[in-house]
Amino acid sequence: MTPETLRQYLEFYQDLGIKSVYRRGEIVRPQPAPIAEPVAAPQPVRPSPPPPPMQLPSLAPTDDTLLKIIQDIGDCRRCRLHEGRNKIVFGVGNEKSPLVFVGEGPGADEDAQGIPFVGRAGQLLTQMIEGTAKKEGIDLMRDQVYICNVVKCRPPENRTPEPDEMEICGQFLYRQLSTIAPKAIVALGGTAARALTGRKEGVTKMRGHWFKWRDIPVIVTYHPSYLLRPYNQNAKREAWEDLKKVLHFVYD
Repeated sequence: MTPETLRQYLEFYQDLGIKSVYRRGEIVRPQPAPIAEPVAAPQPVRPSPPPPPMQLPSLAPTDDTLLKIIQDIGDCRRCRLHEGRNKIVFGVGNEKSPLVFVGEGPGADEDAQGIPFVGRAGQLLTQMIEGTAKKEGIDLMRDQVYICNVVKCRPPENRTPEPDEMEICGQFLYRQLSTIAPKAIVALGGTAARALTGRKEGVTKMRGHWFKWRDIPVIVTYHPSYLLRPYNQNAKREAWEDLKKVLHFVYD
């Protein structure tokens, strides 16, 4: 089409009242998709081997002995209980005993002598051990068992040991029990029961039942000081039954 012909067309459309004309745009044809280059198959990812299990150090050194534990305790000042103590009360009895009694902590008599359970409660414990054994036909004296406490220093006014005090001193109790490796343990009272079993129930609910301390059977019974109170006659009978149970378990 010549420019003159185009001009004539435009004038014709203008005479018809058409004011605007639009230029047809370029037709865009779809382009074929590019051919993808071949991609190598992904190689399987092999998981890295797991790290070897961590070997946790034992709380008790190898070839541990009660003498080593005493030496490690030394003039212990690891917790506040050292401030008012007279003597560290470690433990007493047969180091190879199949039966261990664990109490709460030293009292005034124990603090003065450095020996656990030598006061009125200790005298009652001796009667319980020897008297019950005799009645049950078991040849056993107090010095043939091992006796210790959760904490080795007397708490002020014989109060219950605080959790941090029990935790600090517990490392030495752990080593004592690991070294002796008894056949059974008697937990005397609530503090010893909680320290050995990790449970929170009271002694009344726990007594007479078996628990475990690192696979060693633990029986819970009343503390002798509790049995000294005149209104606890039923508790005395129950404690004797508990003791009979553990003596037959260990010595039969």
